[in-house]
Amino acid sequence: MFTTYWFCRAGLLCGLVCCAAAPALAAKNSAAPQPRVIALDAAGKDYLPILTGPPQSVTMESGLVVLAPNHSVGKHSTKAHEELLIVLEGEGEMLFANGSKLPVKANSAVYCPPQTEHDVKNTGTSTLRYVYVVADAK
Repeated sequence: MFTTYWFCRAGLLCGLVCCAAAPALAAKNSAAPQPRVIALDAAGKDYLPILTGPPQSVTMESGLVVLAPNHSVGKHSTKAHEELLIVLEGEGEMLFANGSKLPVKANSAVYCPPQTEHDVKNTGTSTLRYVYVVADAK
C-alpha cells in the first residue's frame, strides 16, 4: 500500500491510499463538467470569462466581450480551434488576414474556422457586445 498524490482537474491536491490501481482510480474519480447557469453581468468590464475549459467543460472556452466604438480585440488566430461569435448588441466587422471581412451585428452569429487569423472591430456608434465560444476542432 502507498499514498499517491496528484493535482486534480479542480487544482486541488488529492490523495489516494491504495495499491498499483491508484492512477486508474484517480482518473475515474476526476471531476466531470457539471450543468450550470453563469450570469453575464459585465457592468464596467470589457471582458468576462464564461467557461475557461476543464473542469468547467470538456474543451469549450467562452467569454463575453464588450467593445467601445472604434475599438478592436486585436489580431489573433483560432489555431487548432473553431470559434463562434454570438452578437448580442451593436455592430462591427470580423477582419481576416487576407483582407476580407464579415459583418458582425446584433442577433447574428459568425463562425470562424481553425487556423484563421482574425480581429473583431466595433465599427458602430454604440457598444458591441458578443459572446465567443471556442472548442477544439478535432
